[in-house]
Amino acid sequence: MCNQEFTPVKTRRQFIRSASAAVATAVVVQDALPDPGPVPKSRRISPENRKFRSEAVEAVLDEVKKTIQDPELAVLFENCFPNTLDTTVKYNEGRGQPDTFVITGDIHAMWLRDSSAQVWPYLPLATRDANLKSLLAGVIQRQARCILIDPYANAFNLRATGSEWAKDLTAKKRELHERKWEIDSLCYPIRLAHGYWKQTKDVSCFDKTWQEAMALVVKTFKEQQRLEGPGPYRFGRVTSRSSDTLAGDGLGNPARPCGLICSAFRPSDDACIFAYLIPSNLFAVVSLEQLAEIFETVVADQAFPRQCRELAQQVRVAVGQYGVAKNPRYGEVYAYEADGFGNQLFMDDANVPSLLSLPYLECCSAQDPLYQNTRRMVLSAENPYFFKGKVAEGIGSPHTGSGMIWPLAIIMRALTSSDAEEIRFCLKMLKSTHGGTGFMHESFSKDDQNKFTRSWFAWANTLFGELILKVHAEHSELL
Repeated sequence: MCNQEFTPVKTRRQFIRSASAAVATAVVVQDALPDPGPVPKSRRISPENRKFRSEAVEAVLDEVKKTIQDPELAVLFENCFPNTLDTTVKYNEGRGQPDTFVITGDIHAMWLRDSSAQVWPYLPLATRDANLKSLLAGVIQRQARCILIDPYANAFNLRATGSEWAKDLTAKKRELHERKWEIDSLCYPIRLAHGYWKQTKDVSCFDKTWQEAMALVVKTFKEQQRLEGPGPYRFGRVTSRSSDTLAGDGLGNPARPCGLICSAFRPSDDACIFAYLIPSNLFAVVSLEQLAEIFETVVADQAFPRQCRELAQQVRVAVGQYGVAKNPRYGEVYAYEADGFGNQLFMDDANVPSLLSLPYLECCSAQDPLYQNTRRMVLSAENPYFFKGKVAEGIGSPHTGSGMIWPLAIIMRALTSSDAEEIRFCLKMLKSTHGGTGFMHESFSKDDQNKFTRSWFAWANTLFGELILKVHAEHSELL
């Protein structure tokens, strides 16, 4: 795959900021990152304008900040960790039960993926804050209703207001913001529900509506194995950007049925080149096993869990057959995409699920030799979207083009590492590339921290907060 030049992406409205400040010219090495400049001031939104307040989150902020010796990391943590609650949630109990709508930030729509990831770091605090617990339950219940509206959609409106993508060539409803079929859109709500249940022991979310939504998830996964035909999903968009639409009359490029699940689009919302997106298929295996556990334990259903586990096993076996290959430099590695005909794509994308993120999503152990080989490959020049420049190194995405590194990937590199020096290096890069804003962005230029996309991207902000909490618990000396 060839790198693309950077152009603004319509599906993820971007904000480019330039500054005339000089950029350090040193080659990026672990001890030679550029001076990030003065410590930013707190940019957290004022208390009266915050969307939601959690006493537990505030207590953790105060507790952890006191232990952070690096003043810049302390400010970044204060700004980023509560950003989802401060700016993106709309919570109410108008239906007599919790209902939480979560926007991504600068795009006022709710992605099933992003909303799950944005609130995930708050789960360990749910038992200490009843209001936070209700908010999280509200996300789970809103997601179930969204799935029942359309399991093939990736993003939803607060109400049936339509969107700028209403002319897309697909079965569109006014409740949808966008209808790009992505496997992970159905995995993330399962991950959130399972994590919430494990943390709180609360089963009130698993009502009839949620159970119907989960049955639809499994039905959709089976449809997209395409064992008995292409299934009901088609997508087209009139656009000059090839990654925003599907080839093959809206079906995508051909794929041989083999047990894997087709994903039309990646977590970046870019079209897949080969339909079998391997990290998303591995995520589906984990999600199906989690779903089976919930139904066995909470719903006391035996037949449905059996379906989930059989499907998970089909996908697991097929990944081993079609999603693994031998790299001449790194040995056996996972491919990023495959088509079942023997064609495979070797790269990684910053958006999660990614190959780098597999241990984070519990798809494998971080010590798994296959993962370690893959990790070395995607953090090297073998990955066409691994960029190394004057201010940082890291994985980017075709979504933002050549030379643009994503903080998500730097954060994920640290979250999946047990090497204190590697984690320290990632923290240094995150400190030196926020462009003086005090927040994480979607992406930034490998050579200029002041050129970045999306100044308000809550997923990256909250994930950074999750990283600081993990480092605080396991390597406090790095803070």
